[in-house]
Amino acid sequence: MKAIEITSFGAPEVLRMVERPAPVAGAGELLIRVAASGVNRPDVLQRTGNYPVPPGASDLPGLEVAGEIVAGDDKALAEAGFKIGDHVCALVAGGGYAELCVAPVAQCLPVPKGWSDVEAATLPETFFTVWSNVFERGRLQKGETLLIQGGTSGIGVTAIQLGKALGATVIATAGSDDKCEACLKLGADHAINYKTADFAEEAKRLTGGKGVDVILDMVAGGYVAREIDCLAEDGRLVIIAVQGGVKAEVNAGLVLRRRLTITGSTLRPRPVAFKGAIAKALRERVWPLLESGAVKPIIHSRYAAAGEPSGAAQAHVLMESNQHIGKIVLTW
Repeated sequence: MKAIEITSFGAPEVLRMVERPAPVAGAGELLIRVAASGVNRPDVLQRTGNYPVPPGASDLPGLEVAGEIVAGDDKALAEAGFKIGDHVCALVAGGGYAELCVAPVAQCLPVPKGWSDVEAATLPETFFTVWSNVFERGRLQKGETLLIQGGTSGIGVTAIQLGKALGATVIATAGSDDKCEACLKLGADHAINYKTADFAEEAKRLTGGKGVDVILDMVAGGYVAREIDCLAEDGRLVIIAVQGGVKAEVNAGLVLRRRLTITGSTLRPRPVAFKGAIAKALRERVWPLLESGAVKPIIHSRYAAAGEPSGAAQAHVLMESNQHIGKIVLTW
């Protein structure tokens, strides 16, 4: 099979198309002929040597794919209601930048009715992440307020749409007026340009001084103290990335007085059973929203994997530019 590997840690140009042996599905797994692969920030971190591959995972980048089932564990397929020829999207721990990809059956979901494989490839990484962190760890409830840092990222556009579809008031931050406008078009109730306004002060103003109930944070670092300041009583701060640094000062007094929760998680190294439970929740709670059109695919750019320079290299250049709104996809 053709695949894109990281030939050495470095700039996007280190991503090269190579020939690799086709993977073989084992117990509890299936093999997908990949139509499209999602491109995500962790892929960039892996390429630069800042995101080690979990033990046992493929060294190839790529955490989400969509395509046709071509082989697999018959018993596991039958138990999940899948068969050869079905089209699925899958969350994987690696190996997504390839024509063929093995995935645990438990981490696969059917391509939603009305969606193409390319559109479905945008789902697993961000939807598993947002559901796990915003709705399970963050316990966001209908009628509460959600603040999303980075509303036009792949995670951001997912969180905006899911938050609104499930009854929350959504505030998103972005780094330009155009991106703020994009957040509003996606359904956010309010958008804050963090380059021209203090997001914490604006969040308090927009909530009448109450503060927000849940914050989804991909920055950490110096943001944490300001986020604690704008949380409501019993508020929850969920950290899923540390683009602003791993160290932060915390006002422990505010945490005590307001009964705040500071939590976070990484999804990639979690066991199959954990990810499978998220998949079940998504199929029950979120897939109907996708099939009804309440939540839509937001694709900024598609790149053909083949070519010189590789489509993956071009996709990573765009990812690092932070100029995209929504998802970036490789097609095979």
